[in-house]
Amino acid sequence: MLETGLTHTSSIVVSDSDTAIALGSGDMPVLATPAMLALMENAAMLAVAPELPEGSTTVGGHISSSHLMPSAVGAEVHARATLEKIDGRKLYFNVVATEGDRLVGEGTHLRFIVDRERFMAKL
Repeated sequence: MLETGLTHTSSIVVSDSDTAIALGSGDMPVLATPAMLALMENAAMLAVAPELPEGSTTVGGHISSSHLMPSAVGAEVHARATLEKIDGRKLYFNVVATEGDRLVGEGTHLRFIVDRERFMAKL
C-alpha cells in the first residue's frame, strides 16, 4: 500500500565513471553531482516500486538538492529517500546522501506515477 513514510537507501562505491570528469559536469576526480542525484532518484524509485499497481512505475519530475561535500573515488555513498507526501499521481520525497557520518547532499524530489504502456506510447 502506497503510504507516506516509505523509505529506501541506495548505495554506490564511487568509481571513475561516477566522477565529474567522466560525466562532464566538472574537472575533478570526485563524485559528480549528476551521479549523486541519480542515486537519490534511484532510492526514491525503489522506495515505492513494490507498492505500485501492476503496469505502473514512477518517473522523475523535479529534484532540488545541495551537494555539500566531495566524495573520492572508492568512497561508499548512500542515498536515502523517504516518501513525505502523496498528492494523486505526485509523490514527494525527502532525499539525503551520506558518506559515513558526513552529509554529502540533501534535498527534495518529485516523482509521478505513470502507466508504463501509456507513457512509452507518447514517444
